[in-house]
Amino acid sequence: MKCLNQQSNLENCNCTYSCSKKGICCECIRYHRERRELPACYFPSENEKTYDRSIAYFVRLYQQGKIR
Repeated sequence: MKCLNQQSNLENCNCTYSCSKKGICCECIRYHRERRELPACYFPSENEKTYDRSIAYFVRLYQQGKIR
């Protein structure tokens, strides 16, 4: 099934990893949720580049004030 919002989603997607789910948010969220991770859009761009999508990493960044 084609995502009607893929192009507009790509305008706000900060993920630097190349995959088939890019811009298809529902598939991206499902993929990361199954792995107990968060998608790139939850992270600031400089931290997204680490490819660490763990919830623990997100919490550390939040506690450091890097995520508001």
